[in-house]
Amino acid sequence: MKRLLFIALGASLMSAAFGQRQLTELWETKDLPTPESVLFSPSNNVLYVSLIDGDAMGKDGKGGVAILNMDGSIKAKDWITGMDAPKGLALYDDILYVADITSVSKIDMVTGNEIDKIEFPGAVMLNDVTIDNNGVVYVSDTRAGKIYQMRNNKPEVYLENTPSVNGLKFTNGNLYALVGPELWKIDKNKKSTIVAKGFELGGDGLEPLGKNEFLVTCWGGLVYHVKADGSFDKLMDVRGKMNTADLGFHPQTNTVYIPTFNNNSVKAFKLK
Repeated sequence: MKRLLFIALGASLMSAAFGQRQLTELWETKDLPTPESVLFSPSNNVLYVSLIDGDAMGKDGKGGVAILNMDGSIKAKDWITGMDAPKGLALYDDILYVADITSVSKIDMVTGNEIDKIEFPGAVMLNDVTIDNNGVVYVSDTRAGKIYQMRNNKPEVYLENTPSVNGLKFTNGNLYALVGPELWKIDKNKKSTIVAKGFELGGDGLEPLGKNEFLVTCWGGLVYHVKADGSFDKLMDVRGKMNTADLGFHPQTNTVYIPTFNNNSVKAFKLK
């Protein structure tokens, strides 16, 4: 009996040590028209949310950016208005960069004024945005299968042949990109390495967790935890119930923020 008890206890401890991570829902903020991306801002401790409010390719002036407090309460639902179908968000030097179909807007975080709008030649559907430590901007074009690079407000094609490229994140000196069902690491010489592959439905949002681990969302309702060895666990499968678009992450509290797109809300989850 004692031996069986020790065996059971040992199995339980091993399961706790090696078991996959979990997401536990904390709150939901509703009445956000077609939210596509959430970005945590450490400088002012708020969440920026891009709102398409209509067709993802429609140049209709209905889109914008909302601001949420960290508890999910709405700080400013109409902080930015008059955009078309804004998607990916990135921050650099108190400027918010917003991808909007064929252009990227630069918005002063203090005043909320658009200080510049840069058109990208040949762009079809700009999607995600990330910025390196030197202020170089990278933007994915999902429909064209390209990654753009922008220096000093001058965009140019950085990489081609990246089919269905979506989520981007620059971290640890490399550009990481979700290219269809794969996660790529792209070095300064544009050499790409497949970190992980096999995501169902294709990748959407990408957030680093440190130690070469990532969270990946697929728009159709999947969330994955990618481990350092390239293996991954499925943390959420809500296909048919809600979308899981371009997520945000608060590393200090391990809180994940997921825009539900067609469900018109943002949900927060604790990552354990």
